[in-house]
Amino acid sequence: MTTIRHGEHVQPRSKMIKLSDSNVKSLVMAKSIKENTMRINSVNFSNDGMHMITSSDDDSIFLFDMQSGQKKKNVNSKKYGVSLIRFSHNISNAVHCSTKVDDTIRYLSLHDNKYLRYFPGHSKKVVCLCMSPVDDVFLSSSLDKTIRLWDLRSQNCQGLMSVGAKPVAAFDPEGLIFAAGVTNKEIKLYDLRSFDKGPFATFKVVDDYPHCTWSSLVFSPCGKTIMINTNGECIKLIDAFNGNLKYNLVGHENDAHEELEASFTPDGQFVFVGSSSGKIYGYSVETGMSKL
Repeated sequence: MTTIRHGEHVQPRSKMIKLSDSNVKSLVMAKSIKENTMRINSVNFSNDGMHMITSSDDDSIFLFDMQSGQKKKNVNSKKYGVSLIRFSHNISNAVHCSTKVDDTIRYLSLHDNKYLRYFPGHSKKVVCLCMSPVDDVFLSSSLDKTIRLWDLRSQNCQGLMSVGAKPVAAFDPEGLIFAAGVTNKEIKLYDLRSFDKGPFATFKVVDDYPHCTWSSLVFSPCGKTIMINTNGECIKLIDAFNGNLKYNLVGHENDAHEELEASFTPDGQFVFVGSSSGKIYGYSVETGMSKL
């Protein structure tokens, strides 16, 4: 795994550089991290961007300090495996999916490597795990064609939706609504307080890359754009208010049809994504053009 930075030193948070086309193009690799023996299957940053957590097919979990680039913690989940790891609202705890035994979601204390709670319910592989940005609620979606709503304080499922196909889901930045993508063709928007009444909006998405399967949804930090990640060579940017296609982000390689996970920069100006070639690509959200 590699991390990238601008210039010779990782910038302290008080001296963060304002992103622009020019300095995005000058990003260079800061450090190569080679702690894992198998593929890293998920990466997640803390809310303040100061820490990163990773999970791997070798059943390991690593916590890194993003200012120093140094490893802070290593724990393992040899019994259950680990994927889709996500920080809760502090860096001491995380939730993750299982790759062994069953499809239970697990709430882990990184401090003492003990599980705080289990969340059973899904009968097939969990493909999406999303923490609310404002509280202890989180969403999961699965190949069992359901979306489940959970609260970290209870092992009981707080809400269940059967959608008839593999779903992907994401919270908006305010944690008031969530989006569900189904059949690689539709995005449905739900009010979190009354999602059992059905979606308050449904968007038909232009299917101009029919060979691509949706792998996840991500709201931009401002909430105006929904990004659709896929297992192909296309990422879609959709207007979150009317469902219109803004841009197809194309140019990165994905010959292996990996479920690549693109991310918005914190200011929402750019999208970064990996590729099957091992390169990192950057795109402008405003123009859809490649910048890196």
